[in-house]
Amino acid sequence: MRPMPPAAKLPAASPVEVVVDFDSSIQSLSALDAAAYRLIGTATCQVDRAGDRYVCRLVSSTNPQKGAVLSSDELKERFLNLVADENLRARVAEKTGGVRNVILALAFGALAANQNDAG
Repeated sequence: MRPMPPAAKLPAASPVEVVVDFDSSIQSLSALDAAAYRLIGTATCQVDRAGDRYVCRLVSSTNPQKGAVLSSDELKERFLNLVADENLRARVAEKTGGVRNVILALAFGALAANQNDAG
């Protein structure tokens, strides 16, 4: 029996690097951090502050978990979409915070009352 030849290795895709910057007076760091977190498995993101700008350095994963390596334009578009999504989530949370707190207070108040009645 002949030994099997070693498996051929496909060349690893070279990582794509993109730099995106934002004005720190209109863009929150928390939205950038949340968007960077959502890129895990697709790319890494390093956020630095340079004067009045947030500079985001995106580097695609060479072995992405969710499909093929993104091109620089695709990576930039994906990141910008995630940042926009996080900004919208923050605005919705800000506008609905009072209602959310009332609902939670009523729910936990009722739960506490039920526990007191049972005891």
